[in-house]
Parts: sequence; C-alpha cells; structure tokens
Amino acid sequence: MTTRALPMIVRDPDLPAEVTIYEVGARDGLQNESTVVPVEVKVEFLDRLADAGLGVLEATSFVHPKWVPQLADAEQLLATLARRPGLDYPVLVPNDRGLDRALAAGVGHIAIFGSATETFAKRNLNRTLDEQFAMFSPVVTRARAEGLRVRGYVSMCFGDPWEGAVAPEQVAAVARRLVDMGCVQLSLGDTIGTGTAGHVGAVIDACVAAGVAPSQLAVHFHDTYGQALANTLAALRRGVTTVDASAGGLGGCPYAESATGNLATEDLVWMLDGLGIAHGVDLDALVGTSAWMAQQLGRPSPSRVVRALAG
Repeated sequence: MTTRALPMIVRDPDLPAEVTIYEVGARDGLQNESTVVPVEVKVEFLDRLADAGLGVLEATSFVHPKWVPQLADAEQLLATLARRPGLDYPVLVPNDRGLDRALAAGVGHIAIFGSATETFAKRNLNRTLDEQFAMFSPVVTRARAEGLRVRGYVSMCFGDPWEGAVAPEQVAAVARRLVDMGCVQLSLGDTIGTGTAGHVGAVIDACVAAGVAPSQLAVHFHDTYGQALANTLAALRRGVTTVDASAGGLGGCPYAESATGNLATEDLVWMLDGLGIAHGVDLDALVGTSAWMAQQLGRPSPSRVVRALAG
C-alpha cells in the first residue's frame, strides 16, 4: 500500500469493507486501439498490473480476429504469459468456437457478452434479445461442465443509443436468465456512460427483486458524462463489491460510437483509499504502470489520478 499521506481516510460504515477490482485494461482497454499493440507489451502490461497488486486481470478475448484485430494474438499471449498462482486471468468468449480456444489455452474463467436491449443484441450479436440466450446456453453449460467459472457481461443496462432509456426491470430479466443459465457473476454495463447514481440504485434494486443478489453483481461504468465514480459509489451503497475498471482509463466500446473510456482504475483506487475500503492495490505502482502504457500508446493517460501523480 502507498505511504502517501493523502487522501485522508474517512470510513463510511454503510459501505463494504473490501472491494474486488476486476481489471479490464488488457482486454477491454486495448481492444479499441487502432494500432496493434505488440504481444510482448501486452504481457508486460499484465505483469506490471499483477505487480501492482491486482488479482483479477482480464487477459484477452477469443473473438474472431476480423471483429477485433487487436486481440488476434490471444493464444500467443496466453502461451507467453507466466500466469501466477492465485491470480485470476479471465478471458472473453463469444461462442462455442471461442470456448474451444479458451479450453485449449488452459483458462479457468471465461466471460460471455450479452445485451439488455433488442437493438444492441441485433447489432452486436446478430441475434434478437431472446435469441442471444440460445447462443449462450451451450457455451455456459459446457464451460461449467469443464469446471470453468462463467461471468456474464450485460451491456446497455443504463441507456441505449438507439432505444434511449432502458427499464430497470428489463435489465433484471436478462440478469435473471443469465444466472439461471449458470453465470456466477453478472457485470452490469453502462456501455455509453449515460447512467446516474439514482438509476444505478434502481437497476440493482430491480435485480435483487428478481432474485439476483448484490454479491452476484459487478458494475462496469464508462465515464462519458463524468458519472463513473458517483455511479460506483451508488453501487457500493447497494452492497455490490466487485467493480470493473481499466488501468489509465483505457477503452470504450468498439460497437457503440458514443462510448468513451472506462472508469480508470487509479481514480477508483483513490476513492476507495479515501473511504478506507480495502482493495490490495499499490496506487503508486499502478500509476507507474499506466504512465508506462501511455508512453507505449503515444498519448497521455485520461486518468485524472495518473495525471496528478505522474505529472
């Protein structure tokens, strides 16, 4: 843990004592980069993130290279990476073929990527809202039979660029079906960053009413309108203890043009430090890692904490 005197710690007894940071920088963060990042840089990025204390590192995706050329090196990355005991390296798996590749690479944790809205399901998955479950079901069933943990990403939970507002009950219905299918965790995604704190509370409440406990939920916020930290705090107040974040604020969504970067891990850590919430991350080491990656990409980090601490 950092030895800096700031931020001042003021504990809130209504918030969780500990939070798991689900680091998505190496996958969701880099997938939107137009210039292909060399595999050795990706491996070093993951190693540096592990050195900084992050225990969950989403490593890559087994999506078809045609759709995300940045992640065409998934097999090579996992073969090169020295996966450390006790650390979790989940990968995104879009379909049965992706699962075949993930199993061959020896992964123990996968994620599938679904939609809370009809239009995004059609645009991203070429399926209707209902048809997406038929696509996911055999993947989840086989993965669980192989002993893998399965996470479900639910996109467009707080607004859709084509449909507008999304009813919390609609999100909850999708969440319930994914839990029933076998997903052990659901990440509620604010894909275009339009959610606000009250909306976040309403969606989590609807999920709980549908039988999905806060312990089964994670949140994934984009900072398009500067609401990611406020939304995270609202989720913590509802008992959610897993938060997705991307080192340096890298990323967006290649299928939603209005989406800007993910919640920066450093900004999240600064807030958690001030609240006295344990997370296991060395902020100074993390800032150094994101500053290094910004150099690799040839542009400044969008993270406010990185800019403040790294100069």
